Amino acid sequence: MLKLQLSILHKFIRSRIMKVGIIGGGAAGLCSAHHVLAMGGMTPIVWEKAAKVGGTWIYTPECGRDKYGLPIHSSMYENLRTNLPKEIMGFPDFPFPEGEASFIHHTEVCKYLESYAEHFNLYPYIQFGHHVEMVTPVLKEDGPPAWNVSVKNMATETTETTTCDALIVCNGHYSVPRYPSIKDISAYKGRKVHSHDYREPSPYKDSTVVILGAAASGLDICLELSTTAKKVFLSHNHPVNIPSEFPVNVEQVRGVVAASDNGFTLSDGTFVEADVILYCTGYEYSFPFLTEECGITVEENIVKPLYKHVIHTTYPSMAFIGIPFQICPFPLFDFQVQHFIASLIHKLKLPTCEEMVSAMEDELAQLKEAGVAPRHYHKFGRSKQLAYMKEVAGEVGCRPFQPYLAKLFIVVMIRLLLDLTRFKNYSYETDKNGCDFKEYNNGVVVNTKWDLTCLIIRRGFHLLWFDFLSITKLVIMFIFKKIKFILG
Repeated sequence: MLKLQLSILHKFIRSRIMKVGIIGGGAAGLCSAHHVLAMGGMTPIVWEKAAKVGGTWIYTPECGRDKYGLPIHSSMYENLRTNLPKEIMGFPDFPFPEGEASFIHHTEVCKYLESYAEHFNLYPYIQFGHHVEMVTPVLKEDGPPAWNVSVKNMATETTETTTCDALIVCNGHYSVPRYPSIKDISAYKGRKVHSHDYREPSPYKDSTVVILGAAASGLDICLELSTTAKKVFLSHNHPVNIPSEFPVNVEQVRGVVAASDNGFTLSDGTFVEADVILYCTGYEYSFPFLTEECGITVEENIVKPLYKHVIHTTYPSMAFIGIPFQICPFPLFDFQVQHFIASLIHKLKLPTCEEMVSAMEDELAQLKEAGVAPRHYHKFGRSKQLAYMKEVAGEVGCRPFQPYLAKLFIVVMIRLLLDLTRFKNYSYETDKNGCDFKEYNNGVVVNTKWDLTCLIIRRGFHLLWFDFLSITKLVIMFIFKKIKFILG
């Protein structure tokens, strides 16, 4: 019965070729093009400003603006290696090549994406050197709108408008820096750099650097700067210090609240002198090509109105791939794209516009009740992304994220948190049946359960010894919060 229904659907969409526009030729854009082609009855057209595929994975030593006067897109730095092993990074239907290292250099990721595009014959559908300037909806009396996409050919400086039946936005969200508000920051006479413009550590030799922010890029750059800088202050507002060992010239300090000409006052009242402040404070969602008529807004770091963080609730012929952060990106992109395409061919029946908006509002209300700031709405992390991928895969009937990969993800996150300087020395191997994995340290098989237990105990005692007051404060706050909840 299901095969018959799918056959009818395929005949329906083949009766008229659907043109699907895709903005961006990075991982999300390539994944979108692949699944559009695989469906049949659809043809993709991918617009990519750069001269090659890869998106944010394309490294350039340049900062500021490119030769066309446009902002540099990539935030890649020269020595970056992935924070996730290649065994869980790959697209479900196109694994990374086998090799000894699991945490690979960014150039290997670019090669992988180039191979992906070649393997699935995507290059004929990609227009390189094309910059999307404006998108407007073409409203219809019945059904979702089409989309007029105005695109500039950077070589000829000519602009052409294409009408698409559906549009997938894959322009990424790691190119427009976010800067926090710091009192009197204009008085500071040292260098101010965002991680977007960080490339390598030599310009910071013998300097004292404040790194503001301790998420993935902050931690990674902190370790790299410690090899050349005189002193690195890792400034963050985590309730307790990160329990990993750090190089001797790295010190964790509280968040920055004010600046003076030669340094910064921290939230605990202490003052640190610094030659440089390096903002590792994340990025803004930005869609400068979307006109007001498109109905997309960004408020408090929330892209609205999106159903399941993907589909435009008012105009469901538009989708955004890769909006969530703190994720396994490539697998999540794959599930999101298949979910959207299933909705286009009516294999998946979407709720009404009102129901989709209500679902988003309910999710925001749940976060508020849990004390989570609205700006973290798209922040997934471990548990939320695994539940999300399972739900999305289940709705469209595709193979879910495998449990052993979820287990591997947890192992890596624990090692990153507790053993930051060494976790990339580990490598992984999945078995031929794709049901489990082995962990290696310098080529020797590791008893993962025992090794992690020892690591957790060792770093836990260290945290208790050196951060006892902060932990006590957290416990007291947790108890009072529970009492307040029980008493209403």
